[in-house]
Amino acid sequence: MRTWVCVSGQRVEIVLPFLSKCRADSGRCCQTCTPMSWDDFYSKHLPSLGFRDISRVTEKDTRFRGWLVRRVCALLAVCSWEVPADTPGDLAARVCRSRRVRDVAPARGLREDDGWGRRWKGKVLELLGDIQGPLSLLMLRICHWALLKLLSRLFLSVQLHRGQLEMVLRAASTVGTRCSRARCCAVPPARRALSPAPPLQPHVPLVFLSTHKSQLDGPLLSFVLFSQGLGVPRVTVGAQGCSPRLRSLLRRLGGIFLPSRMEQTPSDPEDALPGAVLAAYMEEVLRSRQPLLIFLEEPAVPLHLSASARRWLALVLRAVRAGAVPDVLLVPVGIGYDVVPGGSQPEGARGAQPLSIGACLWAAFRALRRNLGCVRVDFAQPFSLQEFVAKSHVRHAGKPEEPLLLLPTILGTWPSQLDAGNTEVWAPGPTTATGLEAPEEVLVTSLGLHSLSDSMSCSAIMSVGITSALLLHKYREGVFLSRLMRDFAWLLEEILLRQHDVGFSGQLRVLVQHSLILLRARLSLYHLSPLGDILVVPKASAETWMELGQHSAAILPVFASEAVGACAIRALLAEMLPFLEPPTSASSIIFSQDELHRKTLELLRLLPPTLLGLRPCQPLDCWSEDIVDKLVLCGLLEPEEAEGEHWVCDTAPRPFSRRQPWPRMDFSDSESEDEAPACRCFKVPAVGGSPLSPPRGEGALPELRVPPVQLGEPQGSPLFLLFLCRLLSPALRTYAGAVAFLEQSRWPQPEAAYVEELLQFLAKEGSELPNGSLALSSLQTFKEMGVLEEVGGPPGPLLHLAQPFRSSASRERLEAFIQQFIQP
Repeated sequence: MRTWVCVSGQRVEIVLPFLSKCRADSGRCCQTCTPMSWDDFYSKHLPSLGFRDISRVTEKDTRFRGWLVRRVCALLAVCSWEVPADTPGDLAARVCRSRRVRDVAPARGLREDDGWGRRWKGKVLELLGDIQGPLSLLMLRICHWALLKLLSRLFLSVQLHRGQLEMVLRAASTVGTRCSRARCCAVPPARRALSPAPPLQPHVPLVFLSTHKSQLDGPLLSFVLFSQGLGVPRVTVGAQGCSPRLRSLLRRLGGIFLPSRMEQTPSDPEDALPGAVLAAYMEEVLRSRQPLLIFLEEPAVPLHLSASARRWLALVLRAVRAGAVPDVLLVPVGIGYDVVPGGSQPEGARGAQPLSIGACLWAAFRALRRNLGCVRVDFAQPFSLQEFVAKSHVRHAGKPEEPLLLLPTILGTWPSQLDAGNTEVWAPGPTTATGLEAPEEVLVTSLGLHSLSDSMSCSAIMSVGITSALLLHKYREGVFLSRLMRDFAWLLEEILLRQHDVGFSGQLRVLVQHSLILLRARLSLYHLSPLGDILVVPKASAETWMELGQHSAAILPVFASEAVGACAIRALLAEMLPFLEPPTSASSIIFSQDELHRKTLELLRLLPPTLLGLRPCQPLDCWSEDIVDKLVLCGLLEPEEAEGEHWVCDTAPRPFSRRQPWPRMDFSDSESEDEAPACRCFKVPAVGGSPLSPPRGEGALPELRVPPVQLGEPQGSPLFLLFLCRLLSPALRTYAGAVAFLEQSRWPQPEAAYVEELLQFLAKEGSELPNGSLALSSLQTFKEMGVLEEVGGPPGPLLHLAQPFRSSASRERLEAFIQQFIQP
């Protein structure tokens, strides 16, 4: 157990959980940005309340009993769900009378006594009808009954944590003064029955911020909130195009859309009217205490805050600042699938055509023909928007954002500075046409990235993800089932020790067989009778590596710190190897903490924070120090002590020594001001010996060669180091390919054309299908580093190659800088 005092003065205790004895305590809010929300709506007994499968409805979920009730219990349960809050009947009149709409109205105003006023009001009503529609309770219950039947056939189970649900229900019902919240949190609630809770009237509206992995996420989360007594949420629809009929149906079921003219620059009052109507409608939704669901990303481009999410978050922020509601509680939501519905399609095929009702029915029919496994929905701890905004203003006051310092380091024009690590893990995203001012854009981006990180951290890891990670990063040539089961158990324990939850339970053999069945189309299984074992071999195709990469993407945030540290260790070993005589063992190389700190900072500046699951409020130098501590804790590094040097508190008796240990101790608290602190040194543990191959030529980077050891052995084994390095290899290889593409690209060109040509180049040069999300990440990093420059023009912004990188020597330095972290 470790205890320290955080910035807010609270004492924090971290307990490493024991496997099968306590559940991981994941999903807590940030103590730096929301320290007052840390103790709200949470109790230590909540993680032990267990789970329930919300797709299995029985007669216990209704008020009736009997043989006939068991046959129609699903219909009776859906009909018993109530809507706690609904759109007010005079919504149109309220929007027309709102200050935002009147500010953009002409001098004549919205008077109905003349033709101009009636025409202007007609435009307002037309825009309001394009944004939303009145809820149809009959259609709502019919669609949710059909969705209940569909979910029970698509998935083996839809798991929901009772403790997380209790936390959200408590937030929805006990928001008031801090005294009332503390009094409610002190009383442990009884275990909630399977039947949904009675409708609640929250004092402050709830806004759910969710990841977005599939087009099924919207109906799934709407069903979860409606069935658990939280009301019918207003679900924001992103950039995915919809047919007019589907759009009309979704509006009647709670969907809200951005007006079609929102992207236009408001050059006259009619152009500014859509934004004013949307802002006024958002204020009315929050006043009526209707839950709001915002998706932070798009399924085709995960780990990137979408433009539509920025706009919806900006509307919520403006509504709170305008005083429409006193505060808003934000609830990050994570969704974990064994197999994502529609996730195996190529990224270019997703979102290419507008959705229609027929396309949705056909997609559901195709999904019914495939086993999708299980799905898990997780809620993180709610936090206050007002508190987040106040802390953000204090944190950013008078502190300008510093640019990334990689460019001088790569080109060798400026020495690397360790104290520059105070640069925060935040970077403004691409231009989103939200019309926000610079401080508000910074706040919205920070809020979105923070919520996206919280949603990722609370998402459960599924069994298919663990198996896919082992097959992709460890056993591409094949593995025996018995060995795969041992490594599955080891990786499961490592995930739980890092305070992340998993979305499965059961016997080890059953879990591994379940994941292999779901991956059967990408694997070849051979039963070896003499050995009594099964050989599992992934099919050597680009589609196989793409699908395994999609399933294992959730593993990277769990081991992000250790993976960055492992790549930094590899880069340091690669730097030192040319100066050593072969053969050289990695355990005989000693490097200082400053060197490791420098390499770690370089990699942290290169990779996007959302890829690593980092919160945007933490400085990079703090993350670097934390990474070094984690490397020592997991056994990848061990401190190197000089001969004869011992710790001050070491009082163990020395053999053949007559002197007592304490006379050598210095108990004085005075330190010489001129004496510099001792530099800590580390080395890779000598577990099985991991010799480094000699360089294959001038400028070549070495490859770590290790003997075959079991992953179930101590964590400091060389094979564990390589496994962590390979977790970041797909992202780093994409970055290296993007550098090679700079020489072949035409300049200047629009951003969309650059991304399309980059994906084609990566698909032609590599053996795996390119990842669109990683390609966009490389583009954003190059723009922040100064490799690419965005210059405005008449047709729109164009990308130009910066002057320093127009020479091949500079591009080679950049590619070598990235290649040093890549493990083959």
